[in-house]
Amino acid sequence: MAGIKNIETADEFVLFSQEEHRALDGRTVERDVRGKFVPYATCLIRGKEVQLKPEERARQLWLARLIDNLGYAPSRIQVEYPITFGRDSSKRADIVVFDADRPTVPYIIIEVKQAKYKDGKEQLRSYAHATGAPLALWSNGTLAEVWHRKNPNYFMPIHDLPRADQTIEQVVDQPWTIQKLIELEDERVREGKSAKSLRDLIADMEDEVLANAGVDVFEEVFKLIFTKLYDEMTSYRRGSALRFRNQNTASQLKTAVQNLFDEAKRKWPGVFLADERIRLSPDHLQVCVGSLEEWKLFNSNLDVIDDAFEYLVSKSSKGEKGQYFTPRWVIDMCVKMMNPAEGETVIDTACGSAGFTVHAMFHVWRQIIADMGKEESHLFTMEEKPHRCVDYVRDNVFAIDFDEKSVRVSRCLNLIAGDGETNVLHLNTLDWTKWDETAKQDDWQSTYAAGWQRLRKMRATPRQQDYRQFRFDLLMANPPFAGEIKQSDMLAPYELAHKRDGKLDKAVDRDLLFVERNLDFLKPGGRMAVVLPQGRFNNSSDQRLREFIMERCRVLAVVGLHPNTFKPHTGTKTSVLFVQKWNDDASAGPLCKKQDDYEIFFATQQVESVDNSGHKVYRRDNDGNLARDMHGHFIVQHDLFRHDAVAPNKTVVPGKEGIAEAFEAFAHKEGLSFFRVAPSTKAA
Repeated sequence: MAGIKNIETADEFVLFSQEEHRALDGRTVERDVRGKFVPYATCLIRGKEVQLKPEERARQLWLARLIDNLGYAPSRIQVEYPITFGRDSSKRADIVVFDADRPTVPYIIIEVKQAKYKDGKEQLRSYAHATGAPLALWSNGTLAEVWHRKNPNYFMPIHDLPRADQTIEQVVDQPWTIQKLIELEDERVREGKSAKSLRDLIADMEDEVLANAGVDVFEEVFKLIFTKLYDEMTSYRRGSALRFRNQNTASQLKTAVQNLFDEAKRKWPGVFLADERIRLSPDHLQVCVGSLEEWKLFNSNLDVIDDAFEYLVSKSSKGEKGQYFTPRWVIDMCVKMMNPAEGETVIDTACGSAGFTVHAMFHVWRQIIADMGKEESHLFTMEEKPHRCVDYVRDNVFAIDFDEKSVRVSRCLNLIAGDGETNVLHLNTLDWTKWDETAKQDDWQSTYAAGWQRLRKMRATPRQQDYRQFRFDLLMANPPFAGEIKQSDMLAPYELAHKRDGKLDKAVDRDLLFVERNLDFLKPGGRMAVVLPQGRFNNSSDQRLREFIMERCRVLAVVGLHPNTFKPHTGTKTSVLFVQKWNDDASAGPLCKKQDDYEIFFATQQVESVDNSGHKVYRRDNDGNLARDMHGHFIVQHDLFRHDAVAPNKTVVPGKEGIAEAFEAFAHKEGLSFFRVAPSTKAA
């Protein structure tokens, strides 16, 4: 008997329309089974009759909806699909829809239950985990719950399944903006998850995903961070939705993220090759994007990504050469004390992740923005900058490093911070006699030509092929602490490489040569801030170094940093040396008249910013909550400069005056040239 109307069952499965029930009933027949009439229907996928028990009726209704309403081809659908857990393949998923681009990879997993049952949800999630399916649906015929599996630990509820001609992204109701990332950040803080950093997240991804991906971890994570930074900036500036989202199938996501990466390469050239591609598999990429998408990488000083890059780079080249990225609070102190102005040139000769140059940009930009009568936004680093700001970066800010990975990180941050402009060059600062040889290489020229031409114009004698003497106003650097230079051709040009009797030393510490080399970069009256091991200031064996410096410069200040500053990488005690080259000729540069007797500013950091394990120590308010600055970011505690907090009611809670403020008062008292002009005044 055909076309049976099962009123009782139809009333149970109210999730489906009368038309859907009539269509199923139209292909239902009753068979005599041991004296009872039992409904049967031909399965739309298996092509054979199956008994329409309540759970099977629900499955057939869903199969019809998938095919007739949502447009999925029967060839993409399988029922009773085996799910493998280790060696156990006994589990079966009720319905699986396969990926359109990868027909063996599950796209949707559906579990159906009898109307009176509500179990099976955890089982469904485990099936999605095991297969990597991005969509999961649970239904008892009365209710249906749809989830988008964004990463192994997070299922996001969505309102409906996408049609076959839709992407997952198109059925997600609310597009994400930068404000959404801010809200997610605040939510993590409320839930007590604020201790997890981007660095921790990358370490987890490396252990759980990337270790088995067969790729260069640094390269692939670098690409993802580069792409996400581009997405955040363009989304904010255009007022558009974020695109770095795990919302589609793995193959669709791979295409979308690759396209976004290609856009970023065009906007910020010279970091990756033009034809470079994301090499993660679609499945590995999906997990990584799902892990990163909720994190806002831009903040007021880019320390979020700097921390991540330090982790990646230090695992290879950096740690071996005794150089570690300088903490942002130390950089900020140096910038405040050196007070760069708009008309001045700045260089870092061992740039690492370009912290000194980026923060010099920020310092000058704030002067320019104030001079233009504008206010600084809480999303300062993401805003499109006035032409004066961009021109300053293009013409005045330079950086050099001999480590290729560090140069690419530095170029990335300079390009992003500098609105597409950068003069970061891959050169060996100490071995300048070979620079022309390096610059002749075609692949080097294709990346660095523009910055190279600008650097050449900064030479003291631009018409000669001499790269020893330059005319920079300001140099800030943290040169490598460890390692010796033994090549005689590299040592020969350095005075500090020769003994007092004129004979060449067999080996000289790298940081000693950097001191001499850095002074050669400065014009008369130019100034320098350089991080050095504490022993250089008091070891008897370094007396000659101290004499060399004092003969050429006025020692402005020495600031001892906390012993934990560079932990966990090294416990070496360090200090920052601030000097200004002597200059009696106002036409040659800022005046710093030579004198035998003068005051020197000394200070020591007392408040630790990093604990013995190398973890940042954050400032807290009176209620014990983590304090935030005007940009909404947590404040690392220190006494290097004043760091104001913002209370929940938006009132400013002033911090204590720090070392930088004390030095500024000292500089005004001493009449130092770079503090005579108000910071907001544009230099000539």
